[in-house]
Amino acid sequence: MNLFFRSRIPDRTSLTIEGKPVEITVRVSARARSYRLTMPHHGAPVLTVPQHGRWREAEDFLTRHTGWLAQRLRRAAPQTRFAEGEMVPLRGVPHRIVATGRLRGRVELAEDNGEPVLLVPGDAAHHARRLSDWLKSEAQRDLVARSEVHARTLGVELKSVAMRSQATRWGSCSSAGRLNYNWRLILAPPFVLDYVAAHEVAHLVHMNHSPAFWKTVAKALPDMERGKSWLKANGKQLMGYGLG
Repeated sequence: MNLFFRSRIPDRTSLTIEGKPVEITVRVSARARSYRLTMPHHGAPVLTVPQHGRWREAEDFLTRHTGWLAQRLRRAAPQTRFAEGEMVPLRGVPHRIVATGRLRGRVELAEDNGEPVLLVPGDAAHHARRLSDWLKSEAQRDLVARSEVHARTLGVELKSVAMRSQATRWGSCSSAGRLNYNWRLILAPPFVLDYVAAHEVAHLVHMNHSPAFWKTVAKALPDMERGKSWLKANGKQLMGYGLG
């Protein structure tokens, strides 16, 4: 590796796009053969630089792709931080985040003048982590329950159910019976979570997306199209929650 050039490549850089500064993560890759700019479902854009790349070339590449990045940013889901006063859906119902001011305790559901709220204890710096952890536990409970129902319907056995924070997937299934789900499914209406659970459990019968697979999903959940359509139309927005 050329240490002279590598030392001049920063971990982050920024561009001004449509009058606003945009932070870009810079990654050096030994496997990359060319400069590459990508826009994850959530988080900052990523500029990948080959191991022997030069920062001046990387900057020129970034400048040439400013228009592309601006277009992608306009289409990206808005990011919603888990902070005091923000609105967050829980099982499809909007809830406002309210800080309790207490140092200890768990997140609790309540109402404030008829408005559903999420009461979050602890210091403000830890609200995002506390709420994320609580939402993951709620997602775990709901997804285990629905996965077990669908497993009984299809006559298959589950080995484990775990929550993940995948950038591009709502769930995954291994042939050994291990299911992984994106915890942000707890933000969606219950019929959406139920569809993803049926989808992943059906993969224990067919590890593909053949017509036989979709028939199996429908056997587990006859109303599967409702959740499938909702996720296609609204799934991107869910990916922006809990960031920043």
